[in-house]
Amino acid sequence: MRVLVLGSGGREHALARALHRDPAVSALHCGPGNPGTAQIAVNHQIDPADPTAVVELAERLAIDLVVVGPEVVLMAGAGDALRAAGIACFGPDREAARIEGSKAFAKEIMQAAGVPTATARVCETPEQVDAALEEFGAPYVVKDDGLAAGKGVVVTDDRAEAAAHAAACGRVVIEEYLDGPEVSLFALCDGEHAVPLLPAQDFKRAYDGDEGPNTGGMGAYTPLRWAPPGLVEEVMASVVQPAVDELRRRELPYVGVLYAGLALTSRGVRVVEFNARFGDPETQVVLDRLATPLAGLLHACAVGGLDPAFRPAWHDGAAVTVVVAAEGYPAAPVKGDVIEGLDEAAQVPDAYVLHAGTALDAEGRLVSSGGRVLSVVGTGADLAAARTAAYEAAGRIRLRGSHHRSDIALKAATR
Repeated sequence: MRVLVLGSGGREHALARALHRDPAVSALHCGPGNPGTAQIAVNHQIDPADPTAVVELAERLAIDLVVVGPEVVLMAGAGDALRAAGIACFGPDREAARIEGSKAFAKEIMQAAGVPTATARVCETPEQVDAALEEFGAPYVVKDDGLAAGKGVVVTDDRAEAAAHAAACGRVVIEEYLDGPEVSLFALCDGEHAVPLLPAQDFKRAYDGDEGPNTGGMGAYTPLRWAPPGLVEEVMASVVQPAVDELRRRELPYVGVLYAGLALTSRGVRVVEFNARFGDPETQVVLDRLATPLAGLLHACAVGGLDPAFRPAWHDGAAVTVVVAAEGYPAAPVKGDVIEGLDEAAQVPDAYVLHAGTALDAEGRLVSSGGRVLSVVGTGADLAAARTAAYEAAGRIRLRGSHHRSDIALKAATR
């Protein structure tokens, strides 16, 4: 199978790594990829959000399966264009991808499907915002209605901050605060059926102790030994399948991965958000644990041949990923700093580094090119061992001004 992965971040490097390890994959390409994917695939310098360029590349390379990474590529219509050209694509069409592209549309789907979620109001004027903030009270939860690269949500006790975020966004969704730990669950979908992957937990705040601003994610781990029994089955029955069924009823068959961001509240499971793609950095740990070859699973979704009774096999043990972020992230990340120490990090047993925001400069040096620069993955018999491997490898990386959280999976590892 000839596979093309679209995107350039840590999620795409994780996808490429899993596909590279699949014996069914005879050729692996990335567009545009990054210096990490270049070590295991052929990179092509295209704009993945240009559907015409994507189709031309896929046809020229005789690609059997295109795997879409970023949400902006889906909202640009890459899935629509590829399917129109007769090319199998793992990723929903633009209209179905609105389940992430519009928070208001996602709430509409959840309400129609009976999916448990927070009560919310869609607001477009300052008066509507004030009324919603008054109705729900603190902590205030304000979400940009459109795509915001995982950083469009503000959760704060400061009403002025909440109102300011709403004013900056324009159209927002304001909703009640959901208590309890958050869990991410990915489900592979073929338009009719869905199969779950391992649940994971990510860390959105920039600093230790869940302090600081929201980010795209500073780390993640799996498995969740503390999760209640039957959680995955409950979420598939009450959240994922009803959403897939509702989209299908609307003639918007959902093909790809449906990411359910969940809160395990005192009143039961509630959906925080849906995403239309693999989450980053949860993908890094979930795919690390996947024992079933990935390409066949994704291709079955793309062509409508997913067996709803199938359950993927998983490696024993645990995985932890720690994100190394650039100076100034998330507000104003500094780019262009030289990255050193990757060879030393690679010497750590049971650890490896995935590239996220990296590039090669004019002198061929590896430099930072984004806010989240690297994802350092550690594996082990348990979370404690996986943390040790990840942090030892992260400690060998040198990037001026960089920062990373020191408490990823700490509480779970010490329970």
